Amino acid sequence: MDCIFCKIISKEIPAKILHETSNSICFLDAFPLTKGHVLVIPKNHCEKIQDMNKDENNDLFSLVHLMMSKVDSITGSTLVAIHNGKEAGQEVPHLHVHLVPRDSSDKGGPIHSMFDSTLKLTDSETEKYFNLLKI
Repeated sequence: MDCIFCKIISKEIPAKILHETSNSICFLDAFPLTKGHVLVIPKNHCEKIQDMNKDENNDLFSLVHLMMSKVDSITGSTLVAIHNGKEAGQEVPHLHVHLVPRDSSDKGGPIHSMFDSTLKLTDSETEKYFNLLKI
């Protein structure tokens, strides 16, 4: 497999590993957006959140939770980001959670700054997506 994250997991590629569990691993991002940018990934190769089983999911997000206090101690505020699929901006097709320390000088902006404008839905469109997504 030619997955860079799988190569980090198998120690074929060196990384600054911060912590590891039976199902997950976290390390400093090699191309950080800010100082202290961390990635948390499942050890089992899967592309999206919904590809993980329940144990992998619980382990991954427990590690995200554990690392959050450490990352948040850098600036007091942390962006948690997951690009869940190629069209969502995922560049490496192995699920990864970004923990990015944020402060007012980084010019990253809020999530709405990633898009050209706020989408305006009609009432019927809103109702359609409400019915499509409710459980």
